[in-house]
Amino acid sequence: DASLAMRRPMSIMRADPAGWIEVLYKETGHGTRLLARQPQGAVLSVVGPIGKPFTLRPDKPLRVLIGGGVGIPPLYFVAESIHRQRPRELASTFVFMGSEAPFPFDLARSNLRAAGFAADADTAIADFERLGVFSRLCSMRLAAEGDQRYYRATVDRPAARFLRALSARQRQQTELFACGPGGLLRAVKQLAIEYKLPCQISLEEHMACAVGGCAGCAVAVATEHGRTMQRVCVDGPVFSAAAVAW
Repeated sequence: DASLAMRRPMSIMRADPAGWIEVLYKETGHGTRLLARQPQGAVLSVVGPIGKPFTLRPDKPLRVLIGGGVGIPPLYFVAESIHRQRPRELASTFVFMGSEAPFPFDLARSNLRAAGFAADADTAIADFERLGVFSRLCSMRLAAEGDQRYYRATVDRPAARFLRALSARQRQQTELFACGPGGLLRAVKQLAIEYKLPCQISLEEHMACAVGGCAGCAVAVATEHGRTMQRVCVDGPVFSAAAVAW
């Protein structure tokens, strides 16, 4: 089957030093449908990890994570990494996630508050709530079906509301992290420009070889030497939002 000749690029949602990883993916085509039907205990061929990850800067302890759709998993990973490496900074981690499909997490009613947010639409991720991480979820489809716990908006809108409520001093300590479809990443880049914030984005691209040989996943990136093409699989997938030339 020629459709199985190429590997599927996927991000890691959770990892443990004991040797296991957890991957969240959406069933969209022939390959992912076959993967979803694998029985427990099946042996799979995996290459990774590849590329460059998000980087946590000590001078930017207020971190705003914005994820959409299948861009949610790597930001879940970032939040758990902060929990392991810098637990004191968890209270300065804010997560906004959006999906048109039901969220594949245990959800909870949040008791955590942030400036600019009313008590309504208070659905949060249960794991983050236990850690003390402020999280809010957006879902166009669920809201349209009458579930008012979610914001009826794209996920960048509650993130923008949060950023507007920050003081000038807090913004100096803030960095944005985002992963999701191109439209979301462009919107987050505009937020970063508007509020003069550093922003790291993880790009979603189809990858054929995953080792930088085919250049099929190349994107235009602005450098000090001018615009150039860089490969998402090895030069990314994380780039500075300011550098990506859409």
